[in-house]
Amino acid sequence: MSAEEAQYMSSQEWVRTFQRKLYRAAKRNSSRRFGLLYDKVCMMRVLEEAWWRVARNAGSGGVDGVTIGQIKEEGVYGFLCEIRDELTEKSYNPQAIRRSYIDKGGGKKRPLGIPTVKDRVVQMAVKMIIEPLFEADFCECSYGFRPQRSNTQAAKRVHKLVNSHKWVVDLDLKSYFDTINHERLMELVRKRVTDKSVLHLIRQWLKAGIMEDGLERPNEQGTPQGGVLSPLLSNIYLHEFDRNWDEGEGRLVRFADDMVILCDSEQEAQRALEKAAREA
Repeated sequence: MSAEEAQYMSSQEWVRTFQRKLYRAAKRNSSRRFGLLYDKVCMMRVLEEAWWRVARNAGSGGVDGVTIGQIKEEGVYGFLCEIRDELTEKSYNPQAIRRSYIDKGGGKKRPLGIPTVKDRVVQMAVKMIIEPLFEADFCECSYGFRPQRSNTQAAKRVHKLVNSHKWVVDLDLKSYFDTINHERLMELVRKRVTDKSVLHLIRQWLKAGIMEDGLERPNEQGTPQGGVLSPLLSNIYLHEFDRNWDEGEGRLVRFADDMVILCDSEQEAQRALEKAAREA
């Protein structure tokens, strides 16, 4: 094993151990809020693990044009030291998000927001530290973008329930990621996180401008798809919907902004559709 691989394994194990501690602490007390988190985000071993996860996911560069390959060529350690110093000195500021589009089929396109590699690494560091706190709260019906959960598991759950629930309500929240209310989202994040520096980072990312066709525009709502933290933030936002859903109104299975409600009758399905339309 090379020295680089050994260092990665050490950082990975530390992060996983710390995540388990956070998860257990949050699970023991559903009303506990956590304050001392920012110092963990700034730790080199956390940034190292964040880098490995971002690099493994690949992806193109952001508005600065810097790619993962370039960072590897110029030196990952120096890159991470620069991030650590900016975070500890409180001089870090995210850059604008590069707008891109992918085909959805049928002539439609899905907008993506691509942060710079540096911003993706810092977002990943924050995600790794705060995710266990919210995972302790998330409901069983939620499958999208969660550790150890997948769309395959969600599909299996639906297939199992459809044997006994013959009416199905299939919902897709239109432009969900782009319409999330920032103030409401921050209020929900504060239910578990009180560290002002971490909250400031999240707000900075939410407000980062969007660059498209050479022009930058402000972002007043939404958490664009493509950001590392966006899936977790979207789950935090929709957790309130999950939590308030009564299984007597149909069995809910949710994968990010797609959801299926399985019902016993047409009447129940109609009521479920109306309630979902009001509350989602």
